[in-house]
Amino acid sequence: MDTATYGSSSSAGASLYGVRTTGIYCRLGCPARRPRPENVIFFKTSEEARRAGFRPCKRCNPGASSTADLQTALVTRACRQIEAAEAEPALGELAREAGLSATHFHRLFKRLTGVTPKSYATAQRAARAESGLRAAPTVTHALYEAGYSSSSRFYASAKDRLGMSPGVFREGGAGQKIRFAVGACSLGAILVAATETGVCAILMGDDPDALVRDLQDRFAKAELLGGDAGFEETVAKVVGFVEAPRQGLDLPLDIAGTVFQQRVWQSLRAIPLGSTANYAEIARAIGQPSAARAVARACAANPLAMAIPCHRVVRSDGAISGYRWGIARKQALLDREKGGASPAHPPPHENELETMGPASRRSDDRS
Repeated sequence: MDTATYGSSSSAGASLYGVRTTGIYCRLGCPARRPRPENVIFFKTSEEARRAGFRPCKRCNPGASSTADLQTALVTRACRQIEAAEAEPALGELAREAGLSATHFHRLFKRLTGVTPKSYATAQRAARAESGLRAAPTVTHALYEAGYSSSSRFYASAKDRLGMSPGVFREGGAGQKIRFAVGACSLGAILVAATETGVCAILMGDDPDALVRDLQDRFAKAELLGGDAGFEETVAKVVGFVEAPRQGLDLPLDIAGTVFQQRVWQSLRAIPLGSTANYAEIARAIGQPSAARAVARACAANPLAMAIPCHRVVRSDGAISGYRWGIARKQALLDREKGGASPAHPPPHENELETMGPASRRSDDRS
């Protein structure tokens, strides 16, 4: 290696160093194990190091263009570590891998993801358990495979997360009773469905039968019951909101979704009537500025038209983007809301945004 061309043994003015024995170059201060001085060569830029045949360190990511990129890389790597771990990694372990103090790492992780490392790990473990419940030979097997040290930890939160016991969830919601009714409004057919907890679906379309099939797909083994006279009042409230948005829509909700989806949906409910926001603004509002595409997918997975107002989300240029229930309906809803804006949508009750029931399986259409 020609040190005169690519580097020198002096650290004067250098911000990077390479290790001849490994072929890796790092930032000064990288938390990786210190090499022997005789194996070190210094560089001023990443380009110099690459031209010399060195590849960037995966811990300190010296090729990152900015501090923000480095921080994102550190947190992303921590997320992958959490996802791959059989047991929840300790905060100190994650912080050491990132080369940061536990306090600094915890603060950075929460700022970039919107949740704490522990909350992220808990959500990942619960998601693994959910995905394994139907395939595993027993509920207990699925829970231990997901990393739970005891089944009691999962059962303690199962009702809130699944909307039913793990055994019933494993059977596709068998035994769960859902009342529904299909009505008509100026925008076409509308289906409203509810569990004992609250409204779990508001679907719109041109074909009432297609809406019923959609509901059946979402709750494949639940017992679907026609709504009684009292339930028709709920449908009337939804239809009334479609026709006159200023009257508001305040209903108990039974919302199914991942932690990320629920954070997006809660942010949507904070958009004032008559206003709009774009995907990037929602991503920033939930503390994940780089997650605009994921926000769009969460909007598309929303099963509660209008109650969770994904129609108020537009593209960054203000143009009307896709809407699972049709662009024309989205435009009509926005026009009606802007025709007489009122105060912000009522904030959700604390229990409205808990994970209940099977998560929406239709996330390929952008809202």
